[in-house]
Amino acid sequence: MRVHGRRHVGVVVAALLVFTVTACARRGAQTPPAPGGEGGGGAVSGKVTAAGSTALLPLVQQAAEEFMQKNPGVTVNVSGGGSFTGLTQVAAGSVDIGNSDVDLPPELQGKNLVDHRVAVAPFVLVTHPGVGVTNLTKEQAKGIFTGKITNWREVGGPDQAITVVDRPRSSGSRATIQRIVLDGAEVTDRAVVQDSNGKVRATVASTPGSIGYIDAAYLDQSVKGVAFEGVEYSVDAVIRGKYPIFAYEHMFTRGEPAGATKAFIEYILSPDFQERVLPKMGFIPVSKMSR
Repeated sequence: MRVHGRRHVGVVVAALLVFTVTACARRGAQTPPAPGGEGGGGAVSGKVTAAGSTALLPLVQQAAEEFMQKNPGVTVNVSGGGSFTGLTQVAAGSVDIGNSDVDLPPELQGKNLVDHRVAVAPFVLVTHPGVGVTNLTKEQAKGIFTGKITNWREVGGPDQAITVVDRPRSSGSRATIQRIVLDGAEVTDRAVVQDSNGKVRATVASTPGSIGYIDAAYLDQSVKGVAFEGVEYSVDAVIRGKYPIFAYEHMFTRGEPAGATKAFIEYILSPDFQERVLPKMGFIPVSKMSR
């Protein structure tokens, strides 16, 4: 009887061990994935679509490439189209994120769109390198873009007709220039209209006597940046409040974001991405503006 009792105890102990191991295994399988805010190491999955501002486009594309490398289960599709296009599409539910250079316009307020400020984008007035004018006052710039000034000699330049290169009405860059430089006035109807920063730069670079405006991220040697009110563009000038032509860059979502969309926005706002990538691409981290 004593031997039989030991066997019974042994069976009970073995059963408890099996139960314990099984329970531990189940607990491990039910452990939730780590948050994906800093990339997550493949912790998130899904598809994210973003459209809108071409000024913000290169930054979002860079973030998308890095984010997808860190999260192989996520696909991020990014396109331009202009700020108002992005806002309209996110309000309609066509995309997850609407990228914009402008605040939410009155007609889209009350649509449950949530604003995420992700960067500061400075803009620069640019001319064809042959123009030779290095500074414009606000009144001079306003006169040129509204069509009242049509020859460079009127602002100290050569005797050469001015060609204005503008963006379409859907452009947040256009809205920023119209608000800050033109005090709400309309750009001349004679302007050449291009639908992206890259095309404006290319047109100004190849058209003698031309002037346009581009996001600072697109400024290169093919065009000449012009000082505004005696202040040349620089990151420090923007932060110190000396250079006024800039806009906050927004990523609007329909309601509070979740899943891969939330993780993607958190990745862009992470200190690493803000400090490592934004300055290299001509943007200013949003945290700098609060100092």
